[in-house]
Amino acid sequence: MPELPEVETIARQLRPQLQSRLFRTVEVFWARTVDRPDVPSFRDTLTGARVLDVARRGKFVTLALDTGQTLLVHLRMTGQLLLLPREANPSDDAYARVCFGLDHGPWLLFSDMRKFGRMYLVNDPSEVLGGLGPEPLMADFSPERLANLLAGRKGRIKPLLLDQCFIAGLGNIYTDEALWRAGVHPLQKAETLTPDQILRLHAGIVSILQEAIEGCGTSLRDYQYRQPDGAMGEFQVLLAVYGRAGEDCPRCGAPIERLKLGQRGTHFCPRCQVLPG
Repeated sequence: MPELPEVETIARQLRPQLQSRLFRTVEVFWARTVDRPDVPSFRDTLTGARVLDVARRGKFVTLALDTGQTLLVHLRMTGQLLLLPREANPSDDAYARVCFGLDHGPWLLFSDMRKFGRMYLVNDPSEVLGGLGPEPLMADFSPERLANLLAGRKGRIKPLLLDQCFIAGLGNIYTDEALWRAGVHPLQKAETLTPDQILRLHAGIVSILQEAIEGCGTSLRDYQYRQPDGAMGEFQVLLAVYGRAGEDCPRCGAPIERLKLGQRGTHFCPRCQVLPG
């Protein structure tokens, strides 16, 4: 599933292409992609609407419209927001789910092989986004705030970091990478993190997300993320532990290990990330 760096890359690249553009046509090929409202209302309301801004909240792409409404797009496992040349036929894409024809310039196509992606056209974004936790790249996400968020929390640290109500935007890849940078074992209990571990974890979260954005995100064989122009991300070559089970840890040389945690593959270095007790 695309995580914060991938969604941020998509939003940044779409912004100059979509700002001030009108949705001239809206075609829905897979009705269940539209969560709300119903498909006819979705299509009729968006046709003729102008995009004011494109941004990101957590793992959602957000499009502010001149109607006062907001279009929210969650890519889920395999969703892609692609810009296609005007001469292209969007329906040629076998996984085309929704297509927007702009008043000029490219098509905006939502392609989704697994059909899990969803779109929400809402009057109030908090209707969908209200339960999300803080943004980890905002200035107010300090080590002190992370410590306050962790205070009194039970359970293992990795599932907590994956909880979008705790912190918005982290997923499996960058949680593994942030924990490795911090030297924190993914199975460590959240309430046992020391002040020094919290400080390192905060730095690990912020640094890995910033660097992955600079690398335009991560594209793996089982990870369908593409940039709007169809190009792959570039950060996968810089991953330290994710997807590298059996390879040498780039910090200490010990073999990277993999375990299952909450049905997710979890990668860590047993020498750099020692589980207390």
